[in-house]
Amino acid sequence: MTIIETRQLGYHIGDRRILDGISFAVRQGEYLAVVGPNGAGKTTLVRCLGRILRDWTGEVLLSGRSLRRYRQRQLGALLSYVPQATYRPLPFTVEEFVMMGRYPHLAAFGLPRASDRGAVQLALEATETGHLRHRTLATLSGGERQMVFLAAALAQAPRLLLLDEPSTFLDYRHQAQVNRILRQVNSSSGTAIITVHHDVNHAIDCAHRVLALKEGKLFFLGDTADFLEPGRAEALYDIGFCRSANTPGGRVRLLPEDPA
Repeated sequence: MTIIETRQLGYHIGDRRILDGISFAVRQGEYLAVVGPNGAGKTTLVRCLGRILRDWTGEVLLSGRSLRRYRQRQLGALLSYVPQATYRPLPFTVEEFVMMGRYPHLAAFGLPRASDRGAVQLALEATETGHLRHRTLATLSGGERQMVFLAAALAQAPRLLLLDEPSTFLDYRHQAQVNRILRQVNSSSGTAIITVHHDVNHAIDCAHRVLALKEGKLFFLGDTADFLEPGRAEALYDIGFCRSANTPGGRVRLLPEDPA
Protein backbone atom coordinates (compact mmCIF):
# COMPACT_ATOMS: atom_id res chain seq x y z
CA MET A 1 0.00 0.00 0.00
CA THR A 2 1.29 3.44 -0.93
CA ILE A 3 1.77 5.68 2.12
CA ILE A 4 2.91 8.85 0.34
CA GLU A 5 3.04 9.97 -3.27
CA THR A 6 4.09 13.17 -5.03
CA ARG A 7 2.91 14.25 -8.45
CA GLN A 8 4.90 16.97 -10.19
CA LEU A 9 5.88 18.48 -6.85
CA GLY A 10 7.43 21.92 -7.22
CA TYR A 11 8.63 24.60 -4.86
CA HIS A 12 10.12 27.97 -5.61
CA ILE A 13 11.34 31.06 -3.78
CA GLY A 14 10.84 34.10 -5.95
CA ASP A 15 12.23 33.25 -9.37
CA ARG A 16 14.36 30.41 -8.03
CA ARG A 17 12.89 26.93 -8.44
CA ILE A 18 14.07 24.72 -5.57
CA LEU A 19 12.09 21.63 -6.64
CA ASP A 20 10.97 21.02 -10.20
CA GLY A 21 8.43 18.33 -11.14
CA ILE A 22 9.30 15.66 -8.54
CA SER A 23 7.12 12.54 -8.81
CA PHE A 24 7.58 9.36 -6.76
CA ALA A 25 5.76 7.07 -4.34
CA VAL A 26 6.76 5.22 -1.18
CA ARG A 27 4.97 2.11 0.02
CA GLN A 28 4.29 1.13 3.61
CA GLY A 29 7.36 -0.59 5.05
CA GLU A 30 9.77 0.92 2.52
CA TYR A 31 12.97 2.79 3.37
CA LEU A 32 13.89 5.55 0.89
CA ALA A 33 17.17 7.49 1.13
CA VAL A 34 17.31 10.98 -0.37
CA VAL A 35 20.78 12.00 -1.56
CA GLY A 36 22.37 14.67 -3.68
CA PRO A 37 24.84 17.56 -3.57
CA ASN A 38 24.36 20.62 -1.39
CA GLY A 39 21.58 22.85 -2.65
CA ALA A 40 19.88 20.04 -4.57
CA GLY A 41 16.56 20.47 -2.71
CA LYS A 42 16.75 17.52 -0.30
CA THR A 43 15.71 19.42 2.84
CA THR A 44 13.01 21.30 0.95
CA LEU A 45 11.59 17.99 -0.25
CA VAL A 46 11.16 16.44 3.20
CA ARG A 47 9.83 19.73 4.59
CA CYS A 48 7.14 19.71 1.91
CA LEU A 49 6.32 16.08 2.69
CA GLY A 50 6.03 16.95 6.38
CA ARG A 51 3.94 20.05 5.60
CA ILE A 52 6.52 22.25 7.28
CA LEU A 53 6.48 24.10 3.96
CA ARG A 54 2.98 24.53 2.57
CA ASP A 55 3.10 26.58 -0.62
CA TRP A 56 4.25 23.85 -3.01
CA THR A 57 2.81 23.21 -6.43
CA GLY A 58 1.64 19.84 -7.71
CA GLU A 59 0.18 17.19 -5.43
CA VAL A 60 1.26 15.37 -2.28
CA LEU A 61 -0.97 12.46 -1.26
CA LEU A 62 -0.72 10.84 2.18
CA SER A 63 -2.59 7.51 2.33
CA GLY A 64 -4.37 8.57 -0.84
CA ARG A 65 -5.60 11.89 0.55
CA SER A 66 -4.27 15.36 -0.20
CA LEU A 67 -1.73 16.38 2.43
CA ARG A 68 -3.36 19.81 2.54
CA ARG A 69 -6.65 18.36 3.82
CA TYR A 70 -5.34 16.84 7.06
CA ARG A 71 -5.87 18.52 10.39
CA GLN A 72 -2.68 18.76 12.41
CA ARG A 73 -3.69 16.09 14.90
CA GLN A 74 -4.68 13.72 12.09
CA LEU A 75 -1.37 14.38 10.38
CA GLY A 76 0.55 13.72 13.58
CA ALA A 77 -1.02 10.29 13.88
CA LEU A 78 0.38 9.34 10.48
CA LEU A 79 3.76 11.01 10.10
CA SER A 80 6.57 12.43 12.17
CA TYR A 81 9.35 14.78 11.08
CA VAL A 82 12.83 14.97 12.60
CA PRO A 83 14.62 18.15 11.47
CA GLN A 84 18.32 18.83 11.26
CA ALA A 85 19.88 19.55 14.62
CA THR A 86 18.70 22.86 16.05
CA TYR A 87 19.98 25.08 18.83
CA ARG A 88 16.67 26.78 19.49
CA PRO A 89 16.23 27.18 23.27
CA LEU A 90 13.39 24.85 24.29
CA PRO A 91 12.35 25.11 27.98
CA PHE A 92 11.34 21.47 28.39
CA THR A 93 12.89 18.48 30.03
CA VAL A 94 13.76 15.55 27.81
CA GLU A 95 10.89 13.51 29.21
CA GLU A 96 8.41 16.35 28.66
CA PHE A 97 9.59 16.85 25.10
CA VAL A 98 9.40 13.16 24.20
CA MET A 99 5.91 12.99 25.73
CA MET A 100 4.90 15.80 23.34
CA GLY A 101 5.41 13.27 20.56
CA ARG A 102 2.36 11.46 21.92
CA TYR A 103 0.01 14.40 21.31
CA PRO A 104 -1.94 12.74 18.46
CA HIS A 105 -2.75 9.81 20.76
CA LEU A 106 -3.47 11.58 24.05
CA ALA A 107 -6.89 11.20 25.63
CA ALA A 108 -9.26 14.06 26.40
CA PHE A 109 -7.65 16.99 28.22
CA GLY A 110 -4.23 15.78 27.03
CA LEU A 111 -3.53 13.59 30.05
CA PRO A 112 -1.05 10.78 29.35
CA ARG A 113 -2.18 7.23 29.92
CA ALA A 114 -0.12 4.19 30.81
CA SER A 115 0.26 3.42 27.09
CA ASP A 116 1.67 6.91 26.48
CA ARG A 117 4.15 6.63 29.34
CA GLY A 118 5.14 3.18 28.07
CA ALA A 119 5.77 4.52 24.56
CA VAL A 120 7.94 7.30 25.96
CA GLN A 121 9.93 4.84 28.06
CA LEU A 122 10.53 2.56 25.07
CA ALA A 123 11.65 5.53 22.95
CA LEU A 124 14.08 6.71 25.63
CA GLU A 125 15.50 3.20 25.94
CA ALA A 126 15.85 2.75 22.17
CA THR A 127 17.81 6.00 21.86
CA GLU A 128 19.74 5.51 25.12
CA THR A 129 18.55 8.88 26.41
CA GLY A 130 16.77 7.71 29.55
CA HIS A 131 19.53 9.08 31.78
CA LEU A 132 18.79 12.53 30.35
CA ARG A 133 15.05 12.48 31.12
CA HIS A 134 15.21 15.22 33.78
CA ARG A 135 17.64 17.47 31.87
CA THR A 136 16.33 20.45 29.92
CA LEU A 137 17.00 20.46 26.19
CA ALA A 138 18.98 23.69 26.52
CA THR A 139 21.62 21.87 28.58
CA LEU A 140 22.23 19.10 26.02
CA SER A 141 24.92 18.84 23.39
CA GLY A 142 23.92 18.94 19.74
CA GLY A 143 24.26 15.17 19.44
CA GLU A 144 22.24 14.51 22.60
CA ARG A 145 19.52 16.85 21.40
CA GLN A 146 19.35 15.08 18.05
CA MET A 147 18.86 11.72 19.78
CA VAL A 148 16.05 13.24 21.88
CA PHE A 149 14.32 14.53 18.73
CA LEU A 150 14.51 11.00 17.35
CA ALA A 151 13.07 9.64 20.61
CA ALA A 152 10.09 12.00 20.34
CA ALA A 153 9.47 10.84 16.77
CA LEU A 154 9.58 7.18 17.83
CA ALA A 155 7.18 7.83 20.71
CA GLN A 156 4.77 9.34 18.21
CA ALA A 157 4.50 5.90 16.54
CA PRO A 158 3.90 7.22 13.00
CA ARG A 159 3.27 5.22 9.84
CA LEU A 160 5.78 7.47 8.01
CA LEU A 161 8.98 8.84 9.52
CA LEU A 162 10.70 11.76 7.78
CA LEU A 163 14.25 12.63 8.81
CA ASP A 164 16.61 15.35 7.62
CA GLU A 165 20.21 14.21 8.12
CA PRO A 166 19.52 12.55 11.49
CA SER A 167 23.21 11.79 12.13
CA THR A 168 24.25 15.47 12.22
CA PHE A 169 26.58 16.19 15.18
CA LEU A 170 26.68 12.51 16.16
CA ASP A 171 29.91 10.61 16.73
CA TYR A 172 30.53 7.34 14.89
CA ARG A 173 28.99 5.15 17.59
CA HIS A 174 25.79 7.18 17.70
CA GLN A 175 25.63 7.38 13.91
CA ALA A 176 25.67 3.58 13.85
CA GLN A 177 23.05 3.54 16.61
CA VAL A 178 20.71 5.81 14.64
CA ASN A 179 21.08 3.63 11.54
CA ARG A 180 20.38 0.51 13.62
CA ILE A 181 17.29 2.07 15.24
CA LEU A 182 15.86 3.15 11.90
CA ARG A 183 16.42 -0.25 10.32
CA GLN A 184 14.79 -1.93 13.32
CA VAL A 185 11.76 0.38 13.30
CA ASN A 186 11.39 -0.11 9.56
CA SER A 187 11.58 -3.90 9.70
CA SER A 188 9.71 -4.59 12.95
CA SER A 189 6.77 -2.19 12.71
CA GLY A 190 6.59 -1.58 8.96
CA THR A 191 7.08 2.15 9.43
CA ALA A 192 7.95 3.77 6.12
CA ILE A 193 11.08 5.92 6.33
CA ILE A 194 12.30 8.75 4.13
CA THR A 195 15.69 10.06 5.21
CA VAL A 196 17.98 12.72 3.82
CA HIS A 197 21.56 11.43 3.86
CA HIS A 198 24.68 13.46 3.16
CA ASP A 199 26.72 10.24 3.29
CA VAL A 200 25.85 7.99 0.34
CA ASN A 201 27.37 4.96 2.07
CA HIS A 202 24.99 5.34 5.01
CA ALA A 203 22.17 5.62 2.48
CA ILE A 204 23.24 2.44 0.72
CA ASP A 205 23.52 0.56 4.02
CA CYS A 206 20.05 1.46 5.25
CA ALA A 207 17.70 1.98 2.34
CA HIS A 208 15.76 -0.20 -0.07
CA ARG A 209 15.75 2.53 -2.69
CA VAL A 210 17.58 5.78 -3.40
CA LEU A 211 16.11 9.05 -4.63
CA ALA A 212 18.77 11.44 -5.92
CA LEU A 213 18.17 15.13 -6.55
CA LYS A 214 20.36 17.47 -8.56
CA GLU A 215 19.58 21.14 -9.08
CA GLY A 216 16.04 20.60 -7.85
CA LYS A 217 15.21 17.84 -10.33
CA LEU A 218 14.81 14.10 -9.98
CA PHE A 219 18.15 12.67 -11.08
CA PHE A 220 17.67 9.02 -10.07
CA LEU A 221 15.07 6.82 -8.41
CA GLY A 222 15.73 3.13 -7.99
CA ASP A 223 17.30 0.30 -6.04
CA THR A 224 20.53 0.89 -4.15
CA ALA A 225 22.32 -1.64 -6.36
CA ASP A 226 21.38 0.33 -9.46
CA PHE A 227 22.59 3.55 -7.85
CA LEU A 228 26.03 1.96 -7.47
CA GLU A 229 26.43 1.42 -11.21
CA PRO A 230 29.62 3.10 -12.51
CA GLY A 231 29.13 6.69 -13.58
CA ARG A 232 25.91 7.35 -11.66
CA ALA A 233 27.31 8.84 -8.46
CA GLU A 234 30.00 10.56 -10.52
CA ALA A 235 27.38 12.38 -12.60
CA LEU A 236 25.37 13.26 -9.49
CA TYR A 237 28.23 14.80 -7.50
CA ASP A 238 30.52 15.85 -10.39
CA ILE A 239 33.46 14.02 -8.85
CA GLY A 240 35.16 10.68 -9.38
CA PHE A 241 34.59 7.71 -7.07
CA CYS A 242 36.46 4.52 -6.36
CA ARG A 243 34.38 1.45 -5.49
CA SER A 244 35.61 -0.84 -2.76
CA ALA A 245 34.09 -4.11 -1.56
CA ASN A 246 36.84 -4.76 0.97
CA THR A 247 34.42 -4.39 3.88
CA PRO A 248 32.63 -6.75 6.29
CA GLY A 249 29.98 -8.59 4.29
CA GLY A 250 31.50 -7.41 1.03
CA ARG A 251 29.36 -4.29 0.90
CA VAL A 252 30.39 -1.82 -1.78
CA ARG A 253 31.71 1.55 -0.59
CA LEU A 254 31.99 4.71 -2.66
CA LEU A 255 35.23 6.54 -1.95
CA PRO A 256 35.60 10.01 -3.50
CA GLU A 257 38.71 10.49 -5.53
CA ASP A 258 41.08 13.37 -4.92
CA PRO A 259 40.09 16.01 -7.52
CA ALA A 260 43.73 17.09 -7.73
